[in-house]
Amino acid sequence: RGMRMGSDVVIATPGRMISHLQNSGIDLSHVSYLILDEADRMLDMGFSEDILTIISYLPKERQTLLFSATLPPKIRNLAKTILRERVEVNSAESKPAEVNIAISKPNEAIDQSAYVCYESQKLGIIRELFAQPADFKTIIFSSSKMKVKELAHTLKRMHLDVAPMHSDLEQAQREEVMLNYKNNKVKILVATDIVARGIDIEDIALVINYDVPHDPEDYIHRIGRTARAAATGAAITFVSVEEQGKFHRIEEFIEREIPKRELPDGMEGPAYDPAGNRGFGGRGGRAGRSGNGGRSEKGGRGGRRDKNRREGGGRNRSVEPANVASQNEAPQPTPVPDNDHAAGRGEGNRGTRDRKRRHRGGRRHRKPTDAAATPAEPSKNA
Repeated sequence: RGMRMGSDVVIATPGRMISHLQNSGIDLSHVSYLILDEADRMLDMGFSEDILTIISYLPKERQTLLFSATLPPKIRNLAKTILRERVEVNSAESKPAEVNIAISKPNEAIDQSAYVCYESQKLGIIRELFAQPADFKTIIFSSSKMKVKELAHTLKRMHLDVAPMHSDLEQAQREEVMLNYKNNKVKILVATDIVARGIDIEDIALVINYDVPHDPEDYIHRIGRTARAAATGAAITFVSVEEQGKFHRIEEFIEREIPKRELPDGMEGPAYDPAGNRGFGGRGGRAGRSGNGGRSEKGGRGGRRDKNRREGGGRNRSVEPANVASQNEAPQPTPVPDNDHAAGRGEGNRGTRDRKRRHRGGRRHRKPTDAAATPAEPSKNA
């Protein structure tokens, strides 16, 4: 009703504005200014088509302002599409006016550190850090909704006050989670980048990057959830082998080397070699074997690293906000026992031998001459 009667300023989400345009008969033909705030996040959440739909209802003669914390190619393409004022910018080609207000840098009050580990060791480090209930707020960021759900489930089984936050939740569920987190009913928030920006909670003491973010500026936004309002905080990043290249780009972007924390006794981690591991491969693939002396990125089953894990586990430590960055210990994942599959002697090979035995015992292979001509059974060491 307010928009139909006439409003000077309308603040809306793309989805709600389209709903009004389609159902309420809202007229946008007299709009003079269009402001798109957090444009990169709106595109990440899939609102690009909605934005263009709204723009189609606006007059061509208007002023458009686009605000974005990052400038990836998709934002630049959007700017070229919707920004009309063009100026000469360091070339003969005319482009939309672009103003870089500041280059993002981390807050100096954040104590940054990293664990260089294998992917399979990350969950064990989480268990170690929260072996004792924490009395401060923590955000654990992951790039995958599936990992967010798994981590939240694991921490709940440890009887910790934890809640997940991801895009599969309804809006009412998200609001309830954030309210409980702000009121200290939830101490640990496991989230995707959906909360990397736009929340302002002052007493978050620790941020953990379970996965290295793809964009260096996303890293800055993630760790920027702590050390707010003149407070101090800590940020810990788990860097697997294939993520070393991305993490090195973050170090280059912020123009500093982030200290690497030692893994606990009995846990053998990879060397930090971002140049050599920039394109490191997947689970147990060729690239994984080439960089680990014949072991996959997950370490293999029943190898020397598993033996070290069995010998080095069992320590419990709590994390305090004041010295969280100084602890250099992490838990051990549950070792995977050695078995026939790990040694290359799984059910598939046994089944092949059994079929050969049954085949040799058939009607056509009972003659001594046929039996002698049958190839010998391969040994287990073949």
